[in-house]
Amino acid sequence: MEFVDWGLIPYPEATKKQLQLVESVASGSSEDTIIFCTHPPVVTLGRSSTPEDLTGWRGEVFETSRGGRATYHGPEQLVIYPILNLTKPRENMKPRDVHQYLRWLEKLIVEGLGCIGVQSQVKETKGQDNQGREIIYTGVWVGDKKIASLGIAVRKWVTYHGAAINLSSSDQAFHGIRPCGFTAEIMTNVEEQLGYGLKSEPLVQVFQHLFKTQ
Repeated sequence: MEFVDWGLIPYPEATKKQLQLVESVASGSSEDTIIFCTHPPVVTLGRSSTPEDLTGWRGEVFETSRGGRATYHGPEQLVIYPILNLTKPRENMKPRDVHQYLRWLEKLIVEGLGCIGVQSQVKETKGQDNQGREIIYTGVWVGDKKIASLGIAVRKWVTYHGAAINLSSSDQAFHGIRPCGFTAEIMTNVEEQLGYGLKSEPLVQVFQHLFKTQ
């Protein structure tokens, strides 16, 4: 398994590079790769997005192949893109089980956040938005607040896209959208939970260790 850090990278460029890696991993010419990065402010629209998800956002919008609805990406986050071949046998995952992979990634993020003192959990329940449409509580939560958003895609049984962990907030983050079908107020971040700011580097080291040991 390889680890790469793309630093601050525009979302469209990161998507293009992920797809190149997907082809390389699928063909066997590259190992499974875990990407760490962050993005300039952008709202991405997953496959389940609706027009009501944009409520006044004035920045860049990018339609994406991941699952889920609208979410925000910005410099205040740590983004993790696992490029993993799901046909390989793994100790904690059945081959070609996309649902189990998503649950596994959620639980890995819960474990990683726990290592820095943030106690979080995965929600298994479903709900409805104010128009009666189903909402699935994908992601990682601290009580009733969401700290990490997940949206994945799979091509040739290789995963791409992944998770965005909120490290801090800004005046722009999540405003003007309904993130994952919720109001912006539902989002929280590591700084809010710990009471002090934390750079991404210690968390990257934690996740490198966790991915290696899975």
